[in-house]
Amino acid sequence: MNPPKAESVTLYYREGSSDKVYTCSIEPSDELFVVTFAYGRRGFTLSTGTKTSSPVDFETAKRIFDKLVREKTGKGYTPGENGTRYEQTDQEQRVTGIQCQLLNAIDEGEMEKLINEGDWCMQEKYDGRRVLVMRVGPVLTGVNRKGLTIGLPETIMKSAGMIEADFVLDGEAVGDTFFAFDLLALNGADLKQEPYRARLVALMNLLAGNNVRHIQMVQSTFDAIGKTILLRELRQARKEGVVFKRLDASYTPGRPNCGGRQLKHKFCATCSAVVANRNKQRSVELRLLDQDGWQVVGNVTIPPNHQVPSVGAVVEIRYLYAFPESHCLYQPVYLGERTDIDRSECLLAQLKYKPSEEE
Repeated sequence: MNPPKAESVTLYYREGSSDKVYTCSIEPSDELFVVTFAYGRRGFTLSTGTKTSSPVDFETAKRIFDKLVREKTGKGYTPGENGTRYEQTDQEQRVTGIQCQLLNAIDEGEMEKLINEGDWCMQEKYDGRRVLVMRVGPVLTGVNRKGLTIGLPETIMKSAGMIEADFVLDGEAVGDTFFAFDLLALNGADLKQEPYRARLVALMNLLAGNNVRHIQMVQSTFDAIGKTILLRELRQARKEGVVFKRLDASYTPGRPNCGGRQLKHKFCATCSAVVANRNKQRSVELRLLDQDGWQVVGNVTIPPNHQVPSVGAVVEIRYLYAFPESHCLYQPVYLGERTDIDRSECLLAQLKYKPSEEE
């Protein structure tokens, strides 16, 4: 029997301005093995670490190594150096090549400034799932925020089939209705480089010419008075929040490191967390990631109308605030699983904390 050999893999990820590399290796340590990794921007010094605090046997190291590779390829990393997402992975056949433009959050003060900015429009932020709907000839396809094909409710697909054009719509699926807020392509023409005001007009004309009950256009307001009225109505109706979009901005896939030309403000706090453990009495322990690793942020009860999620699942939680000392969530409410969000996006930095007495 031949002795086990060291293994190593290099994976790449490219999206928008991101160009990252991740390496993972099984390395011998005396007669045992360790699993090491390195990551960072391609062409720059990489950060390094280990997944084994002490050497382990080869079978254990191999399990750890394989799990890391599966996690990274599941997030879009690929062995191909061009960094095409999911290339040479089991998700390759689901890749559409379309990526969502993702939004950074702003606080109350920043929101007030944008209300008075004429170059920005405001829309309701819907509490649903980010989805793109694509039609090419008779073929209709749903696309999630990762750029992978997904199924859509029959009502949305039926309405999309009634639109007499080829298109790519961006929007939010809420139940059996799709709320459209952007048009990325129309009859073979790529509109992503057009200013948002032009894409918005094209979207309005497209939907106005078709009686599609389950595809609705998101309402937009443009002046300070209209934004103030809409903001008050949404708060009174206990809606999720608002979105601001700069009218001269093109559509840029991915999420900016900070700021951006599309921004969101939530009225209530929500976070995406990872299930760390399943407890008794239909509850699960939650954790979030920061620079020191995974941090427990409390437990949440799973309502009877939901299945108890498995360990490692990403779930959406609404809460009042988090305690600064412990990071634990106060009054958490379980909203459901999020199969369109990676565990690496479940960061501690997303939490909204309880104001101190001095504030």
